[in-house]
Amino acid sequence: MTLSTPPIAHYENFPVASFLCPPHLRPAIVAIYHFARTADDLADEGEAAPAERLADLERYRAGLCAAAAGQTDSGAWPQVFVPLAAVIHAFALPLPLLTDLLDAFEQDIRFTAAGRRYANDAELLDYCSRSANPVGRLLLHLYGITDELSLHQSDQVCSALQLINFWQDVSVDVARGRWYPSLQAMAQLGVTDADLQPASQSKNASDLIAFYARKSRATMLKGSQLVHSMPGRAGWELRLVVQGGLRILDKIEALDFATWRTRPKLNTWDVAVMLWRALWMRKSPP
Repeated sequence: MTLSTPPIAHYENFPVASFLCPPHLRPAIVAIYHFARTADDLADEGEAAPAERLADLERYRAGLCAAAAGQTDSGAWPQVFVPLAAVIHAFALPLPLLTDLLDAFEQDIRFTAAGRRYANDAELLDYCSRSANPVGRLLLHLYGITDELSLHQSDQVCSALQLINFWQDVSVDVARGRWYPSLQAMAQLGVTDADLQPASQSKNASDLIAFYARKSRATMLKGSQLVHSMPGRAGWELRLVVQGGLRILDKIEALDFATWRTRPKLNTWDVAVMLWRALWMRKSPP
């Protein structure tokens, strides 16, 4: 991988800085998204060796530190760090939330290179706390929302989105040597590595993905109460984010949970379903 690698087009299950975002916050949201997405590409995309990926992320971290310090030299990723520097200083973004993302991406590289698995679901959730939850907390920071309940609900939504992405992408990740089902869960349900290969018809593997899909849905539904606390258009944007994750879970179930064979994706009809469901989201009783 070279530092001049061109931008990569990405499919997402949810809107990113859509017209529903308040216009004055849209550039900040885009800057944060581009920071996270570019770092993720350095960790995931292309044919670079693990050592090269880690070196690139180390340079990327230095670029972040320079941007946070107000230095004019944006390094090798000016398209990321020039706008991000402005956002960091305009909104006093908490730097640890940005570095947590880099820590998670580096962990992903090391785990994959070493063939290491997550021992249990607690370890997997710890990864999500750094790979996904910081993004939600950064967005809440932009909106000036700091209460503990909202932060907790944001963490639930973000962890659920990350986990849903894992269960959606089993066929892609296993082919790349990335394993997110924990060893403990696989052992409890009698799932072997062979059960998650493309030709497998394993009932145990379906049970494993179904188990994780149910847990992810429950977590998302708990966190979804945050939509009623977000102001104005931001709340509607979050409604679509939540419904995007839930709709992917519907499509995983429609495949009998066999996502090691087929990767489900959203289409135009699914977007219509998401919009309809977003309109009817209700606040749960306390």
